[in-house]
Amino acid sequence: MNKLIAMPVAQLRQVSLRWQASQARRWLHLWLAELHGVLPYALRARLASGPAVQTLPWPLPQDFDGDRPVQLLLPGHEVLAPRITLPVAATRDLQRVLAFEIDKYTPLPADQVHFTACVERQTGGTASVRLVAICRERLGQILDACQTRGVRLQAIDALDSDGKVLGVDLLPADLRPAPSTAMRLNRRLAMLALALLVGVMAMALHSREATVAAMRADVAEQRQQAQALEALRRELTDTQGAARYLAGLKTARPTLSLLITELGQCLGADTWLEQMEVRDSGELTLSGQSRHASALITRAHDCPSLHDTRFQGIIQPDTETGLDRFTLAARLTQEAADAPKPDRP
Repeated sequence: MNKLIAMPVAQLRQVSLRWQASQARRWLHLWLAELHGVLPYALRARLASGPAVQTLPWPLPQDFDGDRPVQLLLPGHEVLAPRITLPVAATRDLQRVLAFEIDKYTPLPADQVHFTACVERQTGGTASVRLVAICRERLGQILDACQTRGVRLQAIDALDSDGKVLGVDLLPADLRPAPSTAMRLNRRLAMLALALLVGVMAMALHSREATVAAMRADVAEQRQQAQALEALRRELTDTQGAARYLAGLKTARPTLSLLITELGQCLGADTWLEQMEVRDSGELTLSGQSRHASALITRAHDCPSLHDTRFQGIIQPDTETGLDRFTLAARLTQEAADAPKPDRP
């Protein structure tokens, strides 16, 4: 679209003329005519754009369709068509700028020249402009001749020295036909179609942005879920590790019943336990009374589940029982849960 807008008017005219002479245009018109024929009469009347414009050379030929509007094509010797170079800023109001300087480019005074101009290309800060001028008197003679022959002029174009169409309109503005109702309707429909197209593109873009936003939200939510699952997996792994550790400790330590049995055998029948505490760290504390408390350390060496046995505090005699009150501290023997067991004979 931007390239089409930036094309010079002359090139657009040449493209238009090539399109009018193409086979694709004829097939399109046939197809539109078929569609036009199935419409109701009232709607066909409102949509009718009138007869097609015919292009006639100058001088006018003897035979032509008087009911169709005419685009007159002047030969190159009837006009002056120099190329001039102007600053790009001057092309914003080209007609007014050239109106002050037209005598520089034509041998006639400004009041005797009718001209038009179009920008062909722009390079840097300069623009190449095609100036097309004709003597007002000669243009009047051509207009009078057309009026005498009953020609309904739609536009006046000209050829350059190479025989190419310049793509300009030399018809004075006050003589140009006003757009018909059908043409205005077509233009409004075209503008409406363009507005609808822009609206559809904007809606599609908005829908795409909404879809992208929803996808990003889904990705963020899935990322959060993945992070939560990862944290849960780590927690489960830690829990399983702790459970295995506790199970290993439980397997490695002697059972409470086995420990009591060993203590009863090691400490002897003259020793009574009042309190026993087993901590998770493997520390064991025994409190009680014995007739031979000083020999308990030696006796404890015979317990395979105990090591590092020692007294806590001092041995104190109990006046009521006549026995010695003691407190022993020891550590439980830890064995690996997967340690190989000795072979039995």
